[in-house]
Amino acid sequence: MKLIITKDYNAMSRTAADLVIAQVKQKPASLICFPSGDSPAGMFRYLIADAAAGKVDFSRCYFVGLDEWVGLGGEDDGSCTQFLNENFFSPLNIKPPRVKFFDAKAADLDAACRDMDDFIKQHGPLDMMIVGIGMNGHIGLNEPGTDFNLYAHHAPLDPITITVGQKYFKQETKLTEGITLGLKHLQEAETSMLIAAGSKKAAIIKQALQGEITGQLPASIFQTLTSAVVLLDEGAAQELLGSI
Repeated sequence: MKLIITKDYNAMSRTAADLVIAQVKQKPASLICFPSGDSPAGMFRYLIADAAAGKVDFSRCYFVGLDEWVGLGGEDDGSCTQFLNENFFSPLNIKPPRVKFFDAKAADLDAACRDMDDFIKQHGPLDMMIVGIGMNGHIGLNEPGTDFNLYAHHAPLDPITITVGQKYFKQETKLTEGITLGLKHLQEAETSMLIAAGSKKAAIIKQALQGEITGQLPASIFQTLTSAVVLLDEGAAQELLGSI
């Protein structure tokens, strides 16, 4: 695992964008997993600007969305799919056949998981899988207690995720279940990258990177990933002790 600490959120976002660009230049047909949320928003702004400036070409890439709230889709405010479309895919006019989102409204969620796994098998392996970290140490919607050996799956949401997740919605929204890529995908990706910023993430980052490796703290799996990158700003890294 490689640890990179930057001065602030802006520098972290720039570095994350540079790592994505390096991957795409190395392999123009890369398969990349993107997360939604506050952490990657700055990275997406840099990637859009760099693509407009001709510094990177995403037209041959394939993409998957990391996760989704069960019951929501691209037309729903606050959904992960809507966020990714608005903040990356639509501005760059990425063609729909090159993007796979979870069908979180499917009557058969197990089939929706198999569809995602099949897309990754068809276009993969994952060249780069980018994730954030929740206040409870979740990765994607791999909640505390998740088996490290799962691929795409759906499961009940942790109470902390339900509470924190309300920030993405204009009004209180009932959240009960998530559908997500699994921690096995993270282990099999050519490069797994965790991004986190701000002092509010410092305690959980310390626990994930220097505490016990356990399914009760899914992000602790990064301690086992030799090809992983952990990208933090100084705020998120402030409680780390020594070098990793």
